[in-house]
Amino acid sequence: MDNRKVVIIGDGMVGSTIAYTLMMKDYVNEIVIIDIVKEKVEGDALDMMHGVPFVSPKLIKAGDYNDVKDAHIIIITAGAAQKPGETRLDLLKRNMKIFDSILDQIKPNLDEDAVVLVVSNPVDVLSYYTYKKLGISPNRVIGSGTVLDSSRLRYLISEVADVDPRNVHAYVIGEHGDSEVSAFSVSNIAQIPLKEYLIKEKGSEGLKLLSSLHDKVKDAAYEIIKKKGATYYAIGLATAKIVSTILNNNRSVLTVSTLVENEFDGEIDGVYISLPCVVGRNGIITRLHLEYSYEEVLKLILSANKLKETYKELEIKD
Repeated sequence: MDNRKVVIIGDGMVGSTIAYTLMMKDYVNEIVIIDIVKEKVEGDALDMMHGVPFVSPKLIKAGDYNDVKDAHIIIITAGAAQKPGETRLDLLKRNMKIFDSILDQIKPNLDEDAVVLVVSNPVDVLSYYTYKKLGISPNRVIGSGTVLDSSRLRYLISEVADVDPRNVHAYVIGEHGDSEVSAFSVSNIAQIPLKEYLIKEKGSEGLKLLSSLHDKVKDAAYEIIKKKGATYYAIGLATAKIVSTILNNNRSVLTVSTLVENEFDGEIDGVYISLPCVVGRNGIITRLHLEYSYEEVLKLILSANKLKETYKELEIKD
């Protein structure tokens, strides 16, 4: 692909970390950062450009929405922080107003093959809202979803099993949030089912350890935020993985947030949630249909229903 330009909207800790992570990769040749605080963006861009002699040549600059015109990937990280005493719903409404301004400026400048990647939280709701506002193919509007959650799960399993996390295959599915589902039934280590591997290597203690992993994944962001105020390193790497998969047309399997219609006998319909998808140059290529356990499917349906209730509360129409 000749067009390896990425536009990042939002220069907070997440946006700037994504920009820095992409700066060090050789599959991107131009990074444009947009934020209402332009002086901060100019400082970040200048700081990173001073390091370009140590990486592959590329342009990094502060830009505006005209720069969206020839970008292949537009990453949205902008959003408001939650105020003390503010409800999740009120925060969502404020973020939707921010997204209204962003999407109104993106839409007239969007190339026909561009992919919009939403990272701002709550990512599933804002991805759905972006899809509705832009009116383009849902394959081209994706959320970072549970790519990071799945990485956290793989890491934790590797600690329990004492193996390289790259040899652990595991997915977190559903909402990126409290109702997410750790799909242990389809998890494996080097093609050996996870539970079978743990019983063989650790005995009954292995399964006891496994039962605590889901809560650790679900609560990971809360723990990090409590300790240091925000999470940004791992989401920077997760986003870079999604970007490389798109720009290099890798057809990697990632648990991105995508529009799911008429799945699980119609129990999940018209909602953005994370499921394993094959991702390539134009976004979602296909969604994989794995044999989850009955309990996991029920939890996934509850997760989807929770998101649909949020759509109703926000008056986002199907």
